[in-house]
Amino acid sequence: MVKSSSNIADSPRRAIPTPDFYHTFSEVEILEIIDALKIRQEIPLKFSYKGRGAKIWDDFYRKYIIPTWYRTSNVEIELLKDNFPYLNDACQVGNKVNIIDVGAGNSFPVKSFIHRLDKLKKVNQYIALDISGGLLEVSQKNFNKWFPHINYLNGVIDIENSCIPANLLDNQPGAQAENNSITNIILHLGVTIGNHHHRARVFSNFKNSMQANDVLVLTNEIGSNSQWNGQARGGCDYHAENIYRWIKEVIGIPSSDCQLVRKYDSGRDSVVANIQFLYDYTIDFSIQGIDKSINFAAGDHITIWRHHKFEIPKLRQELERAGLQLVRYSTNKYSSHIMAICTLIAQ
Repeated sequence: MVKSSSNIADSPRRAIPTPDFYHTFSEVEILEIIDALKIRQEIPLKFSYKGRGAKIWDDFYRKYIIPTWYRTSNVEIELLKDNFPYLNDACQVGNKVNIIDVGAGNSFPVKSFIHRLDKLKKVNQYIALDISGGLLEVSQKNFNKWFPHINYLNGVIDIENSCIPANLLDNQPGAQAENNSITNIILHLGVTIGNHHHRARVFSNFKNSMQANDVLVLTNEIGSNSQWNGQARGGCDYHAENIYRWIKEVIGIPSSDCQLVRKYDSGRDSVVANIQFLYDYTIDFSIQGIDKSINFAAGDHITIWRHHKFEIPKLRQELERAGLQLVRYSTNKYSSHIMAICTLIAQ
């Protein structure tokens, strides 16, 4: 457990975050990190996409997810392809659609989907939202190369802490002049919903961002988390390893003082990756002229990566609690991933 900042018999080793840490995160984000470390011994995964973490994610995506000659299947792309007829039909209430990509990353998963909609002349605009300004730069470069004729907007958002800005949803160039109605297709891909600490808050923020005819589309792994076999793969392997290296560096913890431990966390019903301390440790933060220290005992850990699989009844239950209705879902050929399509529960 995290110790209080009282007398410690043996002086703990100390870590001082680097200037890169303070440059990467805002004051508000640093205070949220400090609180998460104190309360639940965690650096929220969402912050791993900022700074150099943006390149780590883009490299991970290109290494493990973008189809290649020897690996042609991509879960996100295939599930969007399978559900295209339904999504296209669902949006016939309007002649145009806004694609609102929350957690857009490099925007690669939506390329084929938007291409098909564009051929039908249905795309009003694409709005990329992400917590990482660095990833939004990658997104904009990619999208403008693929679709230079489609209006592109982006913005930084932390969907755990805020709704989609209304001014983005109301920005509909050309549509009003043509007297067309607009439907919003809100995407939350990349199995990202399983990485959030506050899933209920995320679902609620999506619900509060939606209008009557909008559609929310999300993907995640399905199954029992407790049946994890201890073998790291995908994000738990390459992504967690690189986050571990980066976090150690910016927090100032030598590799000799810690180790990366992956395990099933029964309290959180998630598979997690932790930095585990080999010695008593103190991390000293200095923010807004205030010094804050957090103490750890040898054997304590900091969670830096997490993922929660959904069993479908539980997913439906969490959605309904937030005011969302699961109207359709499909799985990939291995029944390992789900695409869930949701609307507002009718009042």
